[in-house]
Amino acid sequence: MEFGGPTFVVALVALSYGAWVINNWVRAKHGYALEDEFGGKTERADSAEASKLRTENAELRALLTKVEKRMQVLERIVTDKSYSVGAEIEALRDNSSADAGAPLKITERENV
Repeated sequence: MEFGGPTFVVALVALSYGAWVINNWVRAKHGYALEDEFGGKTERADSAEASKLRTENAELRALLTKVEKRMQVLERIVTDKSYSVGAEIEALRDNSSADAGAPLKITERENV
């Protein structure tokens, strides 16, 4: 086969067209938009499922944003110094009540 002859040019065009057809077949099989001959994208006709997935994706992103904001608030509360001091006091109360033994009977004194 001569590389400058018309047979080579026809084979090259046929190979390119075959690759384009295979590419679009694979894209259609997996639900991607198809390419036209100028490189533009064409949505599939049965894109109702795709639009439903896009809607669900938008809802999940909004929910994720809300969860991230809540997480920031919780992190701010946990890293707050007053929260850690309060937790230490509660831990001391829990430990001291277990080791307290018998309660003391303290009577009020009269002023002398």
